[in-house]
Amino acid sequence: MPKLYLLSLALIAGICTANAQDGRLNKGNALLPSISYAAQAPGGDLVDRFGPNFNVGLSLDYLTSEKNWIFGLTGQYLFGQDVKTDVLAGLRTPEGSIIGNDRSYVDIQLKERGFYAGLHIGKLVSFSSLNPRSGFRFTVGAGLLQHKIRIQDDPLTGVPQLSDIYKKGYDRLTNGLALQEFVGYQLLSNNRRINFFAGFEFTQAFTRNRRDFDFDTRQKDGADRLDLLFGFRLGWVLPFYFGQAADEVFY
Repeated sequence: MPKLYLLSLALIAGICTANAQDGRLNKGNALLPSISYAAQAPGGDLVDRFGPNFNVGLSLDYLTSEKNWIFGLTGQYLFGQDVKTDVLAGLRTPEGSIIGNDRSYVDIQLKERGFYAGLHIGKLVSFSSLNPRSGFRFTVGAGLLQHKIRIQDDPLTGVPQLSDIYKKGYDRLTNGLALQEFVGYQLLSNNRRINFFAGFEFTQAFTRNRRDFDFDTRQKDGADRLDLLFGFRLGWVLPFYFGQAADEVFY
């Protein structure tokens, strides 16, 4: 009797496992559009210009049905409030204020703005036979990183030295080739209801100042830079699966 009981349990478990595998809806090749959010810290030369920043990203990945290879493209928007380089120091009074057109003090704010755009390749490594579309995610990519200092005007009055054409002499527009790596975990649930990824992202950019002349330093900055970003990224995925038949599409 105990042997029959154990055999029955084993049979039920096997059937449940088979059903779980056969009933998966996350089969086949897949398109994985996603939206993500990251908090990042600067490194290298970037740490002298900016503090921590936030990052919103959009990506489109192609996940193969065999061996879970990942091919994709991504675009990210960087923004932050902590600007360490006061490029407007030469326009300030001894008390640290800036005077506008109407002879009153103006509220000019400096902010970090930038973007990353690039391609990546990687792999999803799964250790579960019940859900081979979930596991550790590794990608490497290359693209363009750009950042600058955004000079936000006072909405009530202007400053002659900070018209749109003159802002270019203060904004430190910088860009260059960038490498990016991601290491984390990706979950694509069997029933397609829970799909996300989370992990650590690293960016190394080889950049230069693209302005011909900086007004505050009265010279051109032609130095090569190494700008680094380190952060944690969390993303939500909306997967589209393509089955073996041409008309079999799941999303």
